[in-house]
Amino acid sequence: MLAAIILFSAWVILGLPVAIVTLPWAMLSRNIHPLHHWAMRVVRTGLRFAGIRIDVVWQRPLDSSQHYLFLANHVSNLDPPILLPLLPEPVSVVLKRSLMKIPILGWGMRLGSYIPVDRDGTVESAKESTEAATRVLASGVHILSFVEGTRSRDGRLQPFKKGPFYLAMHAGAPIIPVSIYGTESMMKKGSLKIAPGTAHVVFHAPIMPHDYPEMEDLMAAVRTAIASGLPEWMRA
Repeated sequence: MLAAIILFSAWVILGLPVAIVTLPWAMLSRNIHPLHHWAMRVVRTGLRFAGIRIDVVWQRPLDSSQHYLFLANHVSNLDPPILLPLLPEPVSVVLKRSLMKIPILGWGMRLGSYIPVDRDGTVESAKESTEAATRVLASGVHILSFVEGTRSRDGRLQPFKKGPFYLAMHAGAPIIPVSIYGTESMMKKGSLKIAPGTAHVVFHAPIMPHDYPEMEDLMAAVRTAIASGLPEWMRA
């Protein structure tokens, strides 16, 4: 529990001065990039203070002229704060709509073009989210999405949601499959306790949607890539 106290204390103590300086600027200029940049530095520092180390592998350098769709598995609430500072800026996140209602944080997410999704499974909701994400990509922003839709309870790879792949096929954006593990034992689902340890992250080579005529084939290729970067027991 000590690691959790250290982590959240560091985020609050370091984050307050950052918010005091950058929030007014973001409100006046409608430019969230300085706020996001410094927030990511605070996130990284807090993780280090809490004893969370990150081992990162990039299988191929990114093309700075491209805007990517990063698709990752999801095993812990630590995954977003570990992954986001590793991604090129600017970056948006696909997340459940209820998080956008959090005071101040929700406002920042909206300003940062974060993409809310509903879990009602309707065609209308899926179409709305896809169109919003397509606009974000077209504006020059990368997108991070957790393809299982929610955290795995036991760490094993779950079935993928189709939404990110509709987006990939529609927008033609190159996909970077992302494997993350280690966090499943540092912060388990349903617990606020955090244990120090090492998070392992693998950014795989890009996958081009137009190379796959059927969406199911694209989903299979991304799943194979993500699974290849996970321990054997997580590949179910």
